[in-house]
Amino acid sequence: MFFRRFLLTLEMIKFEHSVFALPFALTGALLAWRELGFPAQLLVPKLLWIVVAMVAARSAGMTFNRILDAGIDARNPRTKARHLPAGMLTPQFAWGFLIVTSLIFFLAARQLNQLCLYLAPLALGLLFFYSFTKRFTAYSHLVLGLCLGAAPAAAWIAVTGTLDPRIILLTLAVTFWTAGFDIIYSCQDYEFDSSSELFSLPKQLGISMALLVSRILHVGMIVCLAGLVAGYRLGWIAWAGIAAVAALLIYEQSLVKANDLSRVDAAFFTVNGYISVLFFIFWAADVFFLRQA
Repeated sequence: MFFRRFLLTLEMIKFEHSVFALPFALTGALLAWRELGFPAQLLVPKLLWIVVAMVAARSAGMTFNRILDAGIDARNPRTKARHLPAGMLTPQFAWGFLIVTSLIFFLAARQLNQLCLYLAPLALGLLFFYSFTKRFTAYSHLVLGLCLGAAPAAAWIAVTGTLDPRIILLTLAVTFWTAGFDIIYSCQDYEFDSSSELFSLPKQLGISMALLVSRILHVGMIVCLAGLVAGYRLGWIAWAGIAAVAALLIYEQSLVKANDLSRVDAAFFTVNGYISVLFFIFWAADVFFLRQA
């Protein structure tokens, strides 16, 4: 029974979507390692604890979001079948999972360094705060973006114990990317949001204008990535990675139109998964192979 509820909880929080932010966090760690130049074997324990911290923090944040939104989800035709409103999971079990994953996050932060431990409550607080934002601002998409965007900077701190201002460009890139695809996803709830007291950019601007903002944010992501390549003097493989990301973003945007949202899931889940993984592959290759040259 416990194992089944555990699996249902992972399903509820879409555990597999941890892949969205994790590759960018690992990229931040690799860039820090590239700057410091210490032996690669010393990086491995850091990377493992970064993965644990990232997955635990996201799991806690998503669980809190599902608990807080259970009543809203029950009224929304698109989300009423989710695990808590449908009664597949109890709030008590979800709260227990939230507490455990939060503790794991603090443990991982402690294993990384003292600064990470000090910043851990702020990071978790930001994740929890996001769940409230759609109740009072149409710009909750940017807050969600910042939640994911903080990952590369956090990984840099985990490796070095300090913060390099240049890595903020990667934070901005991930923030813009996430906000852009979250706007696309939220277009599905335009009618529900319009008839409720919830806020979103599609509700405030209309779907057509919201999709335009999404495209502008994705252009901003590419600009920030280009600035990051210049700032860290990366090579042609990183530039090729940016080209691949840009091509996928163009494809993602082409899947969704104001009068046709039937392919939102493909744009949100499939394409963004490819973006994050391919980005990491290209940039990791640049760091490892061109560093050896």
